[in-house]
Amino acid sequence: MNAAQMLHHCDLVLQVPLQNIKLPQINPVFKAIGILTKKEMQIFNNGIPHNMPTFQKLIVNFECSFEETRNKLLKTLDLYWEAFEKERLPKEHVLFGTMKNKDWGFLEYKHLNHHLKQFNV
Repeated sequence: MNAAQMLHHCDLVLQVPLQNIKLPQINPVFKAIGILTKKEMQIFNNGIPHNMPTFQKLIVNFECSFEETRNKLLKTLDLYWEAFEKERLPKEHVLFGTMKNKDWGFLEYKHLNHHLKQFNV
């Protein structure tokens, strides 16, 4: 993955709480692991675990324009912030379980920060 693909991936991840992308249901064992991972990250303020699996719908393995994907991500962040402020984010995530606005904010921040640091963007 290059920096432009990463930006597109981050945009897709933000489309989940905006309810523009629906993730498939997963095995209950993996969901339990996801819920524990969310709690561990919150308690210890950890980052995203290395080599954490990614849903197929969120994988970007095609070429992207850095400028176009950056601009789209910035627009999506505005839409996400609006939904956050109006408390329109989903109450459930297929991997992380029950979600409050603060959970979405924390996890989305950690995810975006992880990738921006990864690519030094």
